Amino acid sequence: MDTKYLATKRTVLLAIQTSHPDAPSLLIVVAQQSSLSPLSATSTTAMPAPGRIRLLHALSLSLVLTRVSADGVTPLSSVASQFSLTTSTSLPFPTATLSTNDSDDFVTSGWSLSKGHISNGQADLQFIDDPFPNNTVPISTSDDSTLSSENGTVLRVTYPAGSFSNHTGGAQFYTLWNSSTPLQSMLVSYELAFDSDFDWVKGGKLPGIRGGPSIEGCSGGKEPTGTDCFSTRLMWRTDAAGEVYAYVPKTDGICDADEVKCNDDFGVSIHRGAFGFPTGQWCRVTLLVQMNDPPSTSNGYVALYFNDILAISQTGVQFRKDDSVNPGGLFFSTFFGGNDDSWATPIETHTYFRNIRMYGSSSPSTMSAGVRTRAQEWGWVVMLAVLIFFCGLELV
Repeated sequence: MDTKYLATKRTVLLAIQTSHPDAPSLLIVVAQQSSLSPLSATSTTAMPAPGRIRLLHALSLSLVLTRVSADGVTPLSSVASQFSLTTSTSLPFPTATLSTNDSDDFVTSGWSLSKGHISNGQADLQFIDDPFPNNTVPISTSDDSTLSSENGTVLRVTYPAGSFSNHTGGAQFYTLWNSSTPLQSMLVSYELAFDSDFDWVKGGKLPGIRGGPSIEGCSGGKEPTGTDCFSTRLMWRTDAAGEVYAYVPKTDGICDADEVKCNDDFGVSIHRGAFGFPTGQWCRVTLLVQMNDPPSTSNGYVALYFNDILAISQTGVQFRKDDSVNPGGLFFSTFFGGNDDSWATPIETHTYFRNIRMYGSSSPSTMSAGVRTRAQEWGWVVMLAVLIFFCGLELV
């Protein structure tokens, strides 16, 4: 291939890499589909003009198509590096299985709980042996460990038959990250498994991130004011559909965004169905939040990686209206529901957790204010695809 041609294509790829938060994934996919490395140009044999046109045409189309799926594995350590999350911590697990009471003591003494105790569900938490030791996270290119933990134990959460809400099943507590400086960006990652016969019913909550001076509210229909708290958890929905479920101020921008559903009485559903949970199999979820800055601006950012692939990328979020609201730590909140028994699990069932890690930074979001609509997303993709195509034509 002509070195000049490759250099031109490389310039376009680098422009993609620096202009969009999804760029690393796009860069990988475009390079793979064009059978080129954007990092080096070693061949000086000129490609025939018709072949070059066909390649560029395919490349421009592949760019448009790959924007939707955002393919490309991004290991946890790479996500942390990409967003300059320079400080990190992980939650300890016991060296052996524990009884329910001893599990309560272990979490209370070692996980820095905001209230000094588990808020709900002490009897539904227990450290046990890995129930799926042979069904590890299906990631072959990740540089992050997929072992259950250094000690081999996992945390099981029980949802009794007929339970819904955090008062009747599951568990809820808030693990504070006692950072020496206030964090402006936080990432929480954990591995998760559901029973093989897990019934999704209408949906339920999964752990995420919360913050702000108030340790109450921002869940259960208690909406934020912008000066008290925020929360971003995961949810499963009917048929295992996944999403980010947030309690944040409902600004017009976020509620008008594509793939966002605002409920007058409850939280904000972000990109419902962007990924799906398996049963009887470990998976990894990585949730990133970056605070809006200044607090009066809607330029906050939420991202969700599922099995190290970017599944959700949402701009234009206003987490706060006051700079006293910052990420505080892991909001371990999981239960069926929903606020009535139509959400209840018909059988006793379980989820399992391991490898719980947190990364942080004192730097907030630097994105521009406002929500990128789907039309705008497609606009820049098509523009870049056309640019790639015509850059090639100029060299024919």
